[in-house]
Amino acid sequence: MAKVRLEDIKRRFNNVIAVEDITFDIPDGEFWVLVGPSGCGKSTILRTIAGLETATSGNLYIGDRLVNNIPARARDVAMVFQNYALYPHMTVAENIAFGLKMRKFDPKTIQERVVNVARSLSLDHLLDRKPKQLSGGQQQRVALGRAIARKPQVFLLDEPLSNLDAQLRDDTRAELKQLHQQLGITTIYVTHDQVEAMTLADKIVVLNGGRIQQIGEPQAIYALPANQMVATFLGNPPMNILPAIYKGNGFDVNGQLLEIPPSVRENLPIRSGQSVDLGIRPEHISINSDANSTENSGLLVEVKVVEPLGRETLIRVSLPDSTVILNVQLGGNVRLHPGDRLSLQLDLNQLFVFDPKTGYRISPHE
Repeated sequence: MAKVRLEDIKRRFNNVIAVEDITFDIPDGEFWVLVGPSGCGKSTILRTIAGLETATSGNLYIGDRLVNNIPARARDVAMVFQNYALYPHMTVAENIAFGLKMRKFDPKTIQERVVNVARSLSLDHLLDRKPKQLSGGQQQRVALGRAIARKPQVFLLDEPLSNLDAQLRDDTRAELKQLHQQLGITTIYVTHDQVEAMTLADKIVVLNGGRIQQIGEPQAIYALPANQMVATFLGNPPMNILPAIYKGNGFDVNGQLLEIPPSVRENLPIRSGQSVDLGIRPEHISINSDANSTENSGLLVEVKVVEPLGRETLIRVSLPDSTVILNVQLGGNVRLHPGDRLSLQLDLNQLFVFDPKTGYRISPHE
């Protein structure tokens, strides 16, 4: 096991910059997740750590060793790819043992590791089967087992669950987390799925356009996103963004005044007449009992879509004569229909204010 440190890593493909100014330090034994939309550079960073890509500039350390010019086979890392890459003519046991045989481990050690790894992944009853006789989840566990058997210093996972169905993805995600708790191997995991990022990570690195947007613990980033990109990317349904103009005593949202109490106003570092983007998460919006009330923090809206999910109900609503759509998360016993008009209450203690030009958060302060 080892810490991983990236210092000002840049990767350029001809005139295209894939990643730039990538700097972070992963302590030994932690589970970090690189997350962001497609094309944000997360897989390029992972492949650079693995040695499958070469950084254009910057330094990369595994443990205390600078590995810039060290080939992939000598970096003592194990990588699991999205497509599993199992050998179809080999059994489960032979696939798990393959890396050890290539490194010329003695047969007794190989046998012991294969048995131990297979038992930890619940594969011990499948050791004689070929990959085509396995389910997708079982094949994924074999690929994980092959990497674990090597006992690498660093474990790299590139969207390993993306080919699994929803239920199997949930089950395998829980197994991965439990496995990391048992082994304690420094792990770097790439995904575009914010649920995987939130549930697996000790820390998340949010990327966009090849640059780091924010690094932190999942709940801390969710509670205090650095900018609109982070705010809307983490969270399902995503945070609502409302263009508004500050009026001194509140915000003009599409002609409706969202009054702000003095306790909130005094902490707003903005001036009257300034354009801002307001952010509010769907779970921080409720329905006013008086359908026509807009007192203090209310907004009149029209229901567009209703999505009953059993325990909760998600609705999409629009402001009158506007293209702005809000997601609202309500209790499961709510009975609404498209066309219904509502007055929504916003929890102003959970309101975010963003600069519409830069996208960065103005309020609340850290």
